[in-house]
Amino acid sequence: MALDGFARRRDQRAPIADINTTPLVDVMLVLLVVFIVAAPLLGAAIRLDLPTAGGTQPVAADARITVTLTADGAGHWNAEPDVLDDSTLNQRLRSAAGTRPQPQLLINADREVRYQRIAAVLGMARTAGLEKVGFVALPTEP
Repeated sequence: MALDGFARRRDQRAPIADINTTPLVDVMLVLLVVFIVAAPLLGAAIRLDLPTAGGTQPVAADARITVTLTADGAGHWNAEPDVLDDSTLNQRLRSAAGTRPQPQLLINADREVRYQRIAAVLGMARTAGLEKVGFVALPTEP
């Protein structure tokens, strides 16, 4: 018993024969808390869409569609001179979405085009099923 050592006055240099378990219990409790915190993380997984190696052909450089929107409300398909109305544009976007590999849609809008018109073209592209949509921006002059 640990208190027994205080009762003996004549042999004060004798070591106490009892094992001190306090550090052992402290370490075990810390390990228990670490495992309790880490256990739910072992089952959690992060879903990543990683690219596959090989098997796919690169998209050709000519697989792009440019829709140009001018300030007067006209739309042009790949710099063609004819003016697109909404029904023709919607029909062409649906046919382009059905091709494989799917082409990239580039929207080139004039500075004075209202955002409502750009949003309408984006909505048509989304409804048609086009997945790759980008904007053409001109560099600013210094």
